[in-house]
Amino acid sequence: MRLSFEHALIEVWRQVLVENAHVVELGTGRYPVRLTPKRRLRGVDFVFDRNKIRGLEQNPETKSQWAQMARSGKKVMQFLSEGRYVANVVDGKVNLYSRQAGS
Repeated sequence: MRLSFEHALIEVWRQVLVENAHVVELGTGRYPVRLTPKRRLRGVDFVFDRNKIRGLEQNPETKSQWAQMARSGKKVMQFLSEGRYVANVVDGKVNLYSRQAGS
């Protein structure tokens, strides 16, 4: 069964932020989880429908509403494609922005 874009994002979020995986397994792909140099936030680069996607743990020190959620203990991951934010997942719920990869 093929994953939808939303289910793929939830799967990446779950493996990285809930299970603390060092490698994300998505379909037949395996993608290493890395830490950003400055803030030590978890991130993973993966491919969905031939689109390169980056999942990045939300920095709780910014002023956004998503950072406020992260500060309050929610698990928040932002997803980018071609340098643009396309979606985020907050505690297992997907929020798609206007245009997302894989659509």
